[in-house]
Amino acid sequence: MAWIMLFLAGLLEILWAWAMKLSNGFTQPVYTGVMVVGMVGSFALLSLSMKVLPLGTAYMVWTGIGAVGAFVVGWAVLGEAVTPMRLVAAVLIVAGLVLMKIAS
Repeated sequence: MAWIMLFLAGLLEILWAWAMKLSNGFTQPVYTGVMVVGMVGSFALLSLSMKVLPLGTAYMVWTGIGAVGAFVVGWAVLGEAVTPMRLVAAVLIVAGLVLMKIAS
């Protein structure tokens, strides 16, 4: 159950990061609200998962999901550039997540 909560926390991190971008410097109230709700939910689920999972593992997986997810949303939804170096960086983050999961 802790891993499911951690995965959901990571998805909410992607949501709040995207909403932060769409809030245009907190000038769009709906997106700002989505961002705040996403942050609270993400932190709450992360906190609950840390009752079972080690701090380093939980935090790394949470930030990794958020980082790679935000990269994918930036590319797929916002039209941000995908360069070979950015792809390598994303692959290395995913590899680190897999290794952390295996080591736990």
